Amino acid sequence: MSSVRIWLRHGAAGVMAAAALASAPAYAKYPDHPITVVVPFPAGSGTDAVGRIFAQQLGEILGGQVVVENKPGGNATIGANYVARSKPDGYTLFITTNTSHSAAPFLNKNVPYDPVKDFTPIARGGNLPFILVVNPNLPVKSVQDLVAYAKQHPGKMTYASGNSTGIVAGATFADRAGIKILHVPYKGTPQAMTDVMSGQVDMMFTDVASSLAFVQSGKLRALAVSTAARSNVVPDIPSMQDAGIKNFDINSWNGLLGPAGMPKDVVQQLNAAMNKIVKDPAARKRFADLGFDAFSGTPEDFAAFVSQQRDLWGKMIQDAGIAPE
Repeated sequence: MSSVRIWLRHGAAGVMAAAALASAPAYAKYPDHPITVVVPFPAGSGTDAVGRIFAQQLGEILGGQVVVENKPGGNATIGANYVARSKPDGYTLFITTNTSHSAAPFLNKNVPYDPVKDFTPIARGGNLPFILVVNPNLPVKSVQDLVAYAKQHPGKMTYASGNSTGIVAGATFADRAGIKILHVPYKGTPQAMTDVMSGQVDMMFTDVASSLAFVQSGKLRALAVSTAARSNVVPDIPSMQDAGIKNFDINSWNGLLGPAGMPKDVVQQLNAAMNKIVKDPAARKRFADLGFDAFSGTPEDFAAFVSQQRDLWGKMIQDAGIAPE
């Protein structure tokens, strides 16, 4: 009898355990519904082009749908604030640049988010080199020609900007070269570049991804990259150092972030996917064709980099004498 009772007791426990497991909530594998990647610039911008490659590749690696949503405006603060206020479940992500996280806090009087505290850094994407381009009808063939021409026409020359890098690079160039040029701001790079090509604006600093095809077709003339050293992406274009502009080294970084408080396992999954993308030869070629230098690292490295870049850009903006608007 005792053995029967023991069997019944253990048998009943087994049935109850099985029933409990059957009724327990099942946790879905990430991702189980579409992921939205917010790009804080218009369609046709360099970040948009790069972001769409990352989104496509992420979808293939993660085995889910990844869609890009453009939310331009406000020096990328509109898109940034949207992501910062989103649920931190890994389904709203942010492909952004130094515009929203390094420059906007110093260019805008009121930024409704903290670039460090309100986001989860996931992975660095790479660098998007910028180049100084001019209308090809402008009688200049080099940076020194441009500086001389600007000094001959003080206050009459104009530079466009479609993002914070364009703003800071233009103001820094004017300061370092000792010239006066009028700033003409735009909501995005495509329209700014169109007006440079049409001659309504004289010049601008723009990303290689957006402008390289126009440079190659002769619709824009490239004078220099915005860095002290030449870029591996466009090695034939001289650096600002080569062009005689000292202490000029401005680059645009790119990376993937999400709202603060994302699950660590989701962050690690996304980081692994990003590292896989930048090492894939086919993806690297697609990025290189856009003039994008792709590389990545750990979430911790990216977090430290975001903080460092915020401080660096704050100093550059202060040194260039740019007042927040």
